[in-house]
Formats: sequence, C-alpha cells, structure tokens
Amino acid sequence: MSYDNTCKYLAEKYPGDFARWLFASDTSDIQVLKTELNLEPIRADSVTFLQIAKQILHLEFQTTPKSKTPLDFRMLDYYTRLKREYWCDIEQVLIFLQPTSSEIVFNTQYVDKKTRHEYRVIRLWEEDPTPLLANPALLPLATLARTDSPADLLTQVAANVDMIEETDERQNISACVQVLAGLRFDKSLITQLFREEIMQESVIYQDILQKGEERGKKQEALQLILRQLTRRVSAIEPEIEQQIRTLSITQLEDLAEALLDFSNQSDLVNYLGNISLTQPNQED
Repeated sequence: MSYDNTCKYLAEKYPGDFARWLFASDTSDIQVLKTELNLEPIRADSVTFLQIAKQILHLEFQTTPKSKTPLDFRMLDYYTRLKREYWCDIEQVLIFLQPTSSEIVFNTQYVDKKTRHEYRVIRLWEEDPTPLLANPALLPLATLARTDSPADLLTQVAANVDMIEETDERQNISACVQVLAGLRFDKSLITQLFREEIMQESVIYQDILQKGEERGKKQEALQLILRQLTRRVSAIEPEIEQQIRTLSITQLEDLAEALLDFSNQSDLVNYLGNISLTQPNQED
C-alpha cells in the first residue's frame, strides 16, 4: 500500500507535471478532483482524477496486475462513472510499477460481447528515464524506468534529488524515491545513497506511517469483533463476514457495543441492514 500512497501523493501534489508527461503538452489550468467516486461498490489501489480544461486524466497505479475485480473491467467501470458525473472527455492511464510477464499488463482494452473500451497502459520498466529524470516530481518513477545499469540510474536519481533547492520538497521527493526504489533495489543500496533522517522528516513518510497504524488498528478491532460475534451468535455466514470487513473503524466500534445485545445471527443481519439503510444512495 505504501507504493500506491506514494504515487497518489505525487499525482495530487504535482498534477501539472504528470499531465505534461502523459499528454506531452504544456498544460496549466489543472484541478485535482476527489480521488474516489461516490458510487459503490468500487475499490482501487490508487486512483487520481485530474481535470484539465474540458477533459479528465484518470491515473490508476498498480504494483501488480492482481485485482479482485479484473483491471480491464475496473477501467470501464471508472469511465462510465466519471462520464456520468462530469460528462466530458476522459483519458485513462493505467501505470504498472513492477515488472511482470503477466498478460494483463499488455492488455489495453475491455472487450465483452457488444462492448469495447480502450485505455492507455504504461509499463514503467519499459519507459525511457530521460523525461522522468528531468522533472523533480517524476524522479520517484525514474527509479523504475528502463536501464541497463539500475545502480547507475539510482545514483543519478539521488544526485538530481540533492539538486532540489527547497528543503521540504527535497525531503518529500527523497522519501517518495526511497519508497518506490524499494520495488527494485536492495535496502542497503538505497540507504547508502539517501539519508534516512531526510525520509523520516518528510510529509509522505509520516502519512504512510499514519495509514499503516490506522490499518493495523482496524485489523485488530476486526479480529476481536469477529471472535466476539462467533461466541455470541455462533458461526457467521461468509457474506455477512465480508460485509463486516467493509465497515469503518467507527462502525466497528459501534458494532462492538451493539453485539452485546445480540442473541442470534438474525440480530446481526438486522443491525447490518440498518447500517446500509442509513448510508445515502448515490444512484440516479
């Protein structure tokens, strides 16, 4: 997840740089839209929507091609939701970070019996590092680009990071570089080229730690509640357990109190049903 959070941070912090890289044109009027759509159910590792003039650039970052919902269908799903909400041209770019021989990373369209949807795919390990090295905002991605000498490439990235004049930006870019470089390089080489204290002082590093702590707290709460429910109402149906796993930390805390009054699984089902009824329906 740290890799996805890093890419998401970069795309939202430097939207113009990503747009100029992917569109190969100078764009200045850019607005970062909300990074998740209201309609459910939809899940993504990392997704960013940039509104540029009268079109939207949808970036999807993937560490691996694995996905509960097939990626090609997810791209179609996002497209239709974006189209309905903003009704403008949409450019979708699916960016794979880590090398793989999976056929999924070479697929650029969703095809069904009477439906065909195309999107752009970038495999970073095939990308020329030159334009990435020339832009401080894209230096983290440069660590994963095409090269015959990975160590020399990382050394060059480190040198370019040191040239960033503004301290906070240098710290944050350095942290992002170190996170993404972890997909390709040994930790010993990374720590040799980058000072650890700079990473620890960065905003993105603190954000990653915070998200990790939140996920840890939710996992602990989830495991405890599932154990309590099993003792209270016996075995829980798989679909009910899956519904519980989608609850927020606050909702889990509320459930932890409510389950003390449960006597059977019907009480649990009714309780979860009431949660669903109180959530706003975003469908037209």
